[in-house]
Order: sequence, then structure tokens, then C-alpha cells
Amino acid sequence: MLQPPRRNSDQPKTAVIGGGIIGLSIAWRLAQCGADVTVFDSGATGHGATHAAAGMLAACAEAEPGEERLIALCREGQARWPAFAAELEEASRLSVDLRREGTLVLAPTADEQARLKHQLEFQHSLDLPVEWISTAELRRREPHVANIAGAVFSPEDHQVDNRKVATALRAAAEAAGAVIREHTPVQEIAIAGGRVSHLVLDDGSRFAADAIVLAAGAWSRSIAGLPAEARVPVRPVKGQMICLQMNAAQPLLNHVVWAPGVYLVPRRDGRLLVGATVEEKGFDTSLTAGGILALLEAAWRVIPAIEELPVAEMWVGHRPGSRDDAPIIGPSLIEGLIYATGHHRNGVLLAPLTADVVARCVLDGTLDPIVRPFGLDRFAAAKAA
Repeated sequence: MLQPPRRNSDQPKTAVIGGGIIGLSIAWRLAQCGADVTVFDSGATGHGATHAAAGMLAACAEAEPGEERLIALCREGQARWPAFAAELEEASRLSVDLRREGTLVLAPTADEQARLKHQLEFQHSLDLPVEWISTAELRRREPHVANIAGAVFSPEDHQVDNRKVATALRAAAEAAGAVIREHTPVQEIAIAGGRVSHLVLDDGSRFAADAIVLAAGAWSRSIAGLPAEARVPVRPVKGQMICLQMNAAQPLLNHVVWAPGVYLVPRRDGRLLVGATVEEKGFDTSLTAGGILALLEAAWRVIPAIEELPVAEMWVGHRPGSRDDAPIIGPSLIEGLIYATGHHRNGVLLAPLTADVVARCVLDGTLDPIVRPFGLDRFAAAKAA
């Protein structure tokens, strides 16, 4: 059994609000440095947006004009994943199923082909490693794909099993000395003299902390106690998803596939994730006929053979979206309060980077320049302008 390092009394006593992939990653990094860190989650760790995600590490395939800074951040996050996965597997003795087949982006029609080629020009302008492939090459890679007008291959956009990552992170964090408190909602962040003082828990008890990391995802804004200027503008963005069951020995797909209105993510155990809707409906948890129909129809257009697959699972998740759908990372106006939220679709992708950056910020007060454009202050600056 792994032995935790000795506590370092010089390190700040840290509370992490949120036990998803972001909060657990940060707690693991802090505990590795000997910090006294406790994670609070209102439910079970890893069962919010982390559980609902697809685990795509798609910094290139999703790149869009106007998001150049976010693309650079995501590329850095992507680059850290192989070493992070290997370290996590060693620390937890659990697999996280990092797969490196790459991602295919499909254009079923001539109009979609034109749009995809236009996007490819933009991606090439940023030196992103994506390439146009012929229909013959597409068919060689994925024989079950329907007749397609064109496709782009993104060799560095991989995937990881996000649910396995969450399980491994909890094991690694606890082995390193972190304390995990599940089913313990935080009601309030208490402030005294301009800095954080303690947490007020759901049962009225207090937890004193020198530093507090707000990593509660879509629920980050609901934590009371902060002044208006320190509250994060994070909202829930609903997503419905479906899991189909393939034959693991003869899967219909081996690559992650993007097509208009849908993505498909094959797992090693034969599961095929089909997602995801993007809905501004608050914390609504209902699965809808229209949402499921739209996903299945879009998937069937590119992989007709899915109609024979049994449905294994369906669920709803809530992405934490900020005003510009980019993360909010870094220190706040309140001394000792650090943000790690608003990652929207990039929580899994940016977990290793966020953990490194936030842990360093907690321990020595420095902030990596790569995340400086993603502080809360950017919204105030935009409003002033």
C-alpha cells in the first residue's frame, strides 16, 4: 500500500470545494507536496460532470476562430496528459485507459466538406497537427463509416476513460494523504479581514482553512459568502448522452469520431458513447425524446450499423460554462481564495494543467503565465471596455 508523505506544517491548510476531476487532481498534487488538504463534495466524488463526460482530449479538432488563447491552453493541457496518466496509474495502481488512435472529423455532405476545409485552413494557420484524408483512407481506418464527402484526421486528439480517471485520482489523492469528505455540502465561504477564514458546512459546523480552492463546477456560483465581485459567472450547460454496447472483440469504431451534431467515443470494453446535446436549461436532469432522437439520428447518418446496438445507459450532465465558455483559474480578490472552475467542455482535457497551476498558486503564490488570461478579472475588464 502506498504511504502518504509526511505533513509539512509550513504548507497552508487547504480546502477544495468540489470532488470532480479538477478538484481531485488539485488535491492529489497538493497532497504530493505534503500539504494538509481536504476535499468536500456534496455528493460522491467524480459523479457530477466528470461522470457524465466522454473523456475526449480534443484540443485540435474543436479549435475555432476567436479562441486562439483557449486553444493554446488546451494544447498545453493535452501535452501534459501522457505523463499525467502514467504517473496516476503508477500512484493508484489503476488503469485510466488513455487511448491514442486519434480523432476523425467527418463531413457527410458537400456543404459540410466546404465548412470542414475552411476550418482546416484556420487550424493549419495555428500549426495544429490535422490533415485531410481521402475517403479510401477513411474507409481503411473505419470500414463501418457511411459514404462521406470528406474527413480530417487529428492524430494528437486522444481519449481517456474519465470515470476510471476519477476513481484513480481519489485513490492516489488519499494515498498521498488527502482527506475526502463526500456527501458534505459547503454552504458558505466565510471571510474575515479580507481573506478566507473557514467553510460553513451544511450541518452548521466550521472547517478552518488558510486557502480555499473553488472547484465546484456548475455549482460554483451557489456557494454563499462571497461578495458580488468575487462570485464566478458560471452556469450549468445541460448535456444528454447515450451509451450503446458494441462487441468489444469486433467494435464498430476504433477512433473517436466527430460529425455534425454528434460525437462517438469507443471504449475498450465495447461501450460506445454518443453525445452530446448542448442546452441552456439550468440544472434540468430530464432525458428528452427530442434530445435522444437528435443524437441517434446524427450518429446513424455516419455509422448506420449502430441501429443494431443495444442501449446500455443514458444520462444527463451539467458542464460548468462561463460567460465566454473558457475556464476561470487563479487567485481572487479575496486573499486565500483560488478559482478552478468554468471549464465547460474541457474539464478532463485541462485537469493536469489546472492541477499543476493551482497547486503552485496555493503553495507559493505564483501563477503560471499561460493561465493569466483566464482569471475572473477578464470579465470586469471586458465590461469596462
